[in-house]
Amino acid sequence: MALYGAIEAGGTKFVCLVGTGPEHIVARIQFATTTPDATLQRAIRFFRQYPVDALGVGCFGPLDLDQSSPTYGYILDTPKVGWSHTDVVGTLRKALDVPVVLDTDVNAAALGEHVWGAAQGVDTFVYVTVGTGIGGGAMTEGRLLHGLMHPEMGHMRIPHDVQEDPFPGICPYHGDCLEGLASGPAIAERWQRNPATLPPEHPAWTLEAHYLSIAAANLVTILSPKRIILGGGVMHQRHLFPRIRQRSAEILRGYISALGTADAFESFLVPPALGDNAGVLGALALARQVNSL
Repeated sequence: MALYGAIEAGGTKFVCLVGTGPEHIVARIQFATTTPDATLQRAIRFFRQYPVDALGVGCFGPLDLDQSSPTYGYILDTPKVGWSHTDVVGTLRKALDVPVVLDTDVNAAALGEHVWGAAQGVDTFVYVTVGTGIGGGAMTEGRLLHGLMHPEMGHMRIPHDVQEDPFPGICPYHGDCLEGLASGPAIAERWQRNPATLPPEHPAWTLEAHYLSIAAANLVTILSPKRIILGGGVMHQRHLFPRIRQRSAEILRGYISALGTADAFESFLVPPALGDNAGVLGALALARQVNSL
């Protein structure tokens, strides 16, 4: 039986896994993301212990995913200090001598949810992660969405009432884009508190639900997904889901007939069925696709 490797390469941590699917995991390791060389070498040492046939990588970005490009498989200019212009695919392929399939961490998570999770049987949907950053992956008619590069949904511009919310945002590129206003670090900076310590009744969550609802409404009108999955550390605050569903319905004002009420959002805007394993299992699903690419 073929054995596959997977890496969820995040800005905070790497998760490496060997197996064939959620029901067959041979080995798993997690460690902090430090320098590119130290982090990738630690992953390489782990996979050298197992005879994997292919390796899938879901990585933070932005990434060069154009296979005709001389820098295919590289991380491009990134806020993650020291990681700009890192050759992820080339380094892993050379060391392990196996096919390496790369996509964004959120596209990988979307694929994982499609194969094993909350998007099974759904061919057009969006996966958004809200955590240290905000990113989004999309599948349209059964294919992960790519284009000029890959979606950067976390950097969409959304209405920002500076009278209501004077916080300027933390994105080093755009200030008050979605990520700059609604990521975990943005919540912490605005309120000077660890978001995990904020009670459900804190006004932080009303504001957070408002911004995420605007994003959800934008995604509905642009991509017409059949489902939106919201994952990431911030979405561990499950009380956000009913707020986002209600506010999204208010923002859309019945224009999308299939989503005319908050009740219609119950099965439309959902948490990931794979939880925090969506990314690494999605990377495993990428590796399983290698023979079809």
